[in-house]
Amino acid sequence: MQETDNGYELFYSENSLFSKTDITFNQGTPDLTHFYLDGTHSDKCRLFVTDETIAELPFMNSFITKLRTSPQKTDALIVLPAGEAAKNIDSVLSIVKAALDKDFTRNAVFIGIGGGVICDMTGFAASMFKRGVQCEFIPTTLLADVDAAIGGKTGCDFSSYKNMIGAFWPARSVRIWSGCIQTLSDREYRSGLAEALKTALLFSEELVHLFEDKREQVLSRDDSVLLTIIKECAKAKAKIVHEDLREQGNRAFLNYGHTFGHALESVAGLGTVTHGEGVAWGMGRACDIGVRLGICSKDFAERTKNLLASYGYDMAPVPQALKEITNASERLLTAMKKDKKNMTASCIRLILQAAPLRTIIKEADDKDILSVLCEEKNKD
Repeated sequence: MQETDNGYELFYSENSLFSKTDITFNQGTPDLTHFYLDGTHSDKCRLFVTDETIAELPFMNSFITKLRTSPQKTDALIVLPAGEAAKNIDSVLSIVKAALDKDFTRNAVFIGIGGGVICDMTGFAASMFKRGVQCEFIPTTLLADVDAAIGGKTGCDFSSYKNMIGAFWPARSVRIWSGCIQTLSDREYRSGLAEALKTALLFSEELVHLFEDKREQVLSRDDSVLLTIIKECAKAKAKIVHEDLREQGNRAFLNYGHTFGHALESVAGLGTVTHGEGVAWGMGRACDIGVRLGICSKDFAERTKNLLASYGYDMAPVPQALKEITNASERLLTAMKKDKKNMTASCIRLILQAAPLRTIIKEADDKDILSVLCEEKNKD
C-alpha cells in the first residue's frame, strides 16, 4: 500500500490476478458530470449502476439528466430498487442484462454509485459479465466509505442468507466524497458508524479514544472528525487486504461481529435490521462469549459494550428486533451454522478479542453460542 497526494494505492500480490485499487478522498458532493462527461474518459463502454434513493439526490439527479442527453452513446444507466431486500441474484443479473443489451464488450467498466448494496452487486456483476470486466465505486454511505467499497468482496444475498454468493473482484478505483454522508438518515449513518467502530476496535486504539472522547462531534457529523475516521478506517482495511486479499489469514478479523450480526439480519428478515445494527449487536455477543471462554476479561467486554451502547446500539442478548420471534435463539444458531466462514459442520467460527487490538479466531460449540443468545435468567 502506498500513500498518494489525496489517498492510497492498494496493491495486490502478483498471483492475485489484480493490479491495484486507487482510493481517493474528496470534499463535498461528487461532481459526476465533470468527472465522467467532460469527454476525457477513455473507457469505450460504461454502465452506471445506482438505486432509486441515490438517483433522487441533487448531485445524482443532475448527472442522470446530463447522461441521458450525452453524445457518448455507449454509456448506459440502470437504477435498481433501494435497500437490502433488493440485494439478490435477480438484481445482479439485471445489471448483466443492461450491459448485454448495450452490446458491451470486455473493455467495459461497471461504475457503482451508492452504498454497500450497490457496490457489492455492481462488483459481482462485473466479475461475471463476459468472465470479468473492470469496475469502479463511488460510495455514498459511511458504511461503504469505511468498509464495503474497499477490498474486493462482492456478492448478494441468497435464500434469506447474507452474502451467500459472490466473488473477490476489487474495483480499480474507489472515489470517496465525504459530503455524501450528510445526506444519510440517522439510522443509515449509525449503520456505517458500527463498521467504523469495528475497525477502531480491531486496529486503532487512537480511533477508539476518538469515539469515546468525541461522541458529540461524531454524532453531529463534524466534517473534520468524519474525515479522520474515514481515512483511518480505509487505511486499516487497505493494509490488511493488501496482505490477505482472499481471506486466508488475518483478513478474517474484519468479520468481527459479523457471524452473529448476519444471523440477526437473516432471522429478523433481511432489511429489518441494518447491517451496522447487526454487526454492533454481534460484537456485543462476541464480547460475552469471549468472557465465557476465558479469552477476555469482563472489564474489557463491558468497556466495549458500553462504547457500543453509547452510540445507541442494542446490546441485549435478545435484541428488540427479535422480541416477537418464537425460538429466536435456536433460529439464530441455525443461521450461524450456514455462515460461509465456518470450516467444520460441528462448530461455529468466531472472531473474538482478548484485549485492545488483540484479536483471535476461535471455534465455539452450540452450548457456548446459545449461552449468549438468551436472557440472563435462562443461562446455565
